[in-house]
Parts: sequence; structure tokens; C-alpha cells
Amino acid sequence: MRDQDVLIVGAGPAGSVAATILARAGARVRILDRATFPRDKLCGDTVNPGTVAILKRLRLAASLDTCGLPIEGMRVSGENGVVVEGHYPDGIHGRALLRRHFDWMLLQDAIASGAQFEPGVPVRSAVVSDGQVKGVALDRGCELRADVTIAADGRRSALAFGLGLAAHPARPRRWAMGTYFEEPMHPSTLGEMHVRRDHYIGVAPVPGGLTNVCLVREWRTGDAPIDPRAAIVDTLASDALLRERFSGARMATTPVVLGPLAVDVGGTPLDGLLLAGDAAGFIDPMTGDGLRFAIRGAELTAVAALDALAHGWDGVHARLAQARRREFSAKWRFNRTVRSLVASPSAVAIAAAGARFAPSVLRHAMVYAGDCA
Repeated sequence: MRDQDVLIVGAGPAGSVAATILARAGARVRILDRATFPRDKLCGDTVNPGTVAILKRLRLAASLDTCGLPIEGMRVSGENGVVVEGHYPDGIHGRALLRRHFDWMLLQDAIASGAQFEPGVPVRSAVVSDGQVKGVALDRGCELRADVTIAADGRRSALAFGLGLAAHPARPRRWAMGTYFEEPMHPSTLGEMHVRRDHYIGVAPVPGGLTNVCLVREWRTGDAPIDPRAAIVDTLASDALLRERFSGARMATTPVVLGPLAVDVGGTPLDGLLLAGDAAGFIDPMTGDGLRFAIRGAELTAVAALDALAHGWDGVHARLAQARRREFSAKWRFNRTVRSLVASPSAVAIAAAGARFAPSVLRHAMVYAGDCA
């Protein structure tokens, strides 16, 4: 007899949320992760209002309000000095905190709900028999079996890529570089996105007097190797809006690089395996709602896992795909539109002109991006 019903690879937000929901429902759950926790993770470090609402509904991350700084809206800037601020509706806010702390909160919820957690366990591949995933093979040479395996191991998922279910698209090929500054300015209560012709820069305050700066730019095979420190410093120094603000700021951490960012998922799903979080597909994090996709998607995946445990695999993948489309399709279209706009210098110029003469349109878009509904 298997010693778990569900095996979850990856203890990030998607894996931990799925584990909590499943364990609360009475399933025997084991989580594996190659890292030890708490661990650092490159991210914009903001939890948008829609994500905060989901967490409260699920009774997760109870200390989020006390540990995270309030984010009351967004400041977006474009070419030619255009700046638009959009505040979330009264009583609605996001939170900013380090991902190492946020992920640790969610993992602690999973453990408290009864899930087993094993850190420092790299997973090599899925175990497939008769066309169905039966568990995983570990680097240390053994196998673990379960009725349901959930790949929540990120945008470089060993399971999803190993089975040919995921791939990096040819375009866009964007990479993210992130670090923290000790910024002398008084911290803002707004998240920031600064859109330029060939890159964008996210800025957010985090607890401890630090400011998260994340630069996202195109990089293709054949380009010169990325020096993240130089790229971030040079980009800030050459930006008319950010130059003076960061001229006296000290870089407090070694920059981290992540890419290529986008992940497309396709192919025929395998019974025994469900995908969650970034392993189920990753879109550039420009709108700041990646965590909502991960957490709400994990909830849908957990429902599908309970369905498979109770009734078998017939129709499970189709129902999950339908639920994901119903939940996310409108926001996916919105994000693709924003992503395409940023990739086009002429579109950025047109959007900047539109923002100058009709800022209410951009403010409405920022509220929608924050999932305030």
C-alpha cells in the first residue's frame, strides 16, 4: 500500500496551497522540494488584492496582514515622462513582503494541516507505467509512488519538461534580474511598473527598509552574457525618472537572474499527473498577478486531485482544463495584450500618448490587473 495518496513536487505557493486543501480533505499528502525552507526566490514581492482575498477565503497565510506592507495601488510610467497612479477601491489593498517569508507561511499552513514535507530531495523524473504516472524517481536512486502526482516544481519543472508537456516558446525570450536596494527615499505605498521601449522595471517596497527592483528585458541566444548587476545599475542610471531616485541607493543583495520566463504547456495530459503553478504555464509577471494564478490554480488542481481519488481519472483533465479556462481566460488575454504592447516600441508610444490624454483608462486597467473584483 502506498504511504500517500498525493505526492506533490514543489513546496512553493502552488504546491503548499494544494497540499493544504488536500490534507484538510483527509488525503495523505507528501511534499518534496530540492530546496530547504525558508529560501529566497526572485519575485516582485507583491501580493495583489485578488490574491489576498483568495488567501483569506482559504484561511491561509494568517500573518500576511501583520508581516506585509500595504500596497494601495499602482504607479505606472511610460516613455516621455508619462506617470499615472491608480488606487485600489476603498478598503481593498495588496501586500508586499519577501517571497521567502510568504512561501514559508504557506508551507507552514500545509504542514499544520497534516501534509508531510521533505526538503532537500531533488526529483529526477516521473515514473510512468502503462501510460499513467505512478509517482517519481529521485536523484538518490529510489522511487516514490502515489495515486496522484502534482508537478508544482516551477517554470523549469523536471516533470513537465521531462514528459514533453512544457517548453519555452521562441518568443518572447525575456529574462528577469532582481535585487534589493537600501533606498534613501521614504517608501511608497504603491507598487510600480516602469515600461520602456525594450524593457520594464518593477519597483516595490518590502519590510526592513528595502526596495525590490526587478528588471525584465529581452535576451536571445547569441547575445552577450547578462551581467545582472551592471544591467540593473546602468538601466536605473540611464532612466530619466529613476536616475536621481536611485543615485544614492545602495544595492543590498547580489542580483539574481531568472529566464527565459515564458513557459507554454501542451500535449496530451497523462493520467496520474496534474500540473500546478508555474509548471502549468508561465506568463511574464508584468501585471503582478502570477501569485493569483498559482494559488487559485492550485485550488482548482486540488479539486481535480480529489475528483481522481474518489472517482478515477475519466474526464478529470478535461474538467480541470475547463475550470482553468473559465477562471483565467479573460486575464490571460489581458496579459498577452500587455505583453505584446511592451514588445512594440510604437505601441508603447501610442499607449503613453493615450495615458497622457485619458489617464482614467489606464487607472481602470490597473484596478483590473490587481484583480480587485
